[in-house]
Amino acid sequence: MLARLVVEKVTDRSLGEEMQRLILGPLGLTGTVVPDTSTDVPEPHAHAYYRYEEDGQEKVVDVTRQNPSWISTGGDMISTTRDLATFISALVGGRLLLAELLAEMCTPEPKAGYGLGVFVQDVPGGGTVITHNGGITGHAGLMYSTPDGGKILTASLNYVDDAALSMGEAFQKTTQRLVAEIFGGGRAASAL
Repeated sequence: MLARLVVEKVTDRSLGEEMQRLILGPLGLTGTVVPDTSTDVPEPHAHAYYRYEEDGQEKVVDVTRQNPSWISTGGDMISTTRDLATFISALVGGRLLLAELLAEMCTPEPKAGYGLGVFVQDVPGGGTVITHNGGITGHAGLMYSTPDGGKILTASLNYVDDAALSMGEAFQKTTQRLVAEIFGGGRAASAL
């Protein structure tokens, strides 16, 4: 939130306007928006769901349209898988940052594996990926790239979750297997 406030104070423009001017426009990311308080989701889109219990009965509600402003700059963007691929390719390819800044960004803190805005992960079976996934209730976006941008994986997911995040463990295991299969030379079965 502090970064958003600084950007808006220094530029006298909204974060969405600055994102459009500096990143979205130059990269041609026409399927990406900064919704602020709008609940609109650009068409076409998947639907998101939330599961809860009421009066002893399990219920599922469509939560596609939601106000993401509570996340602030922690992830209040909506994008397509094509735009995610373009973005990660431009990032690791040096089109968004100077080489020394990109190197610093992709140098993870040893214990957490987190750099400055991205995770740097070793892949079972060999290799490394640069990643930063995101999500909000019922939606998730995956974005992975080799450090040289030679191989990229993006995906958009919709799912039914609940307050206990009961899908979390299965989601993590499935994602790890997918990443190992794609980036680890097809060694997913032995990696898990």
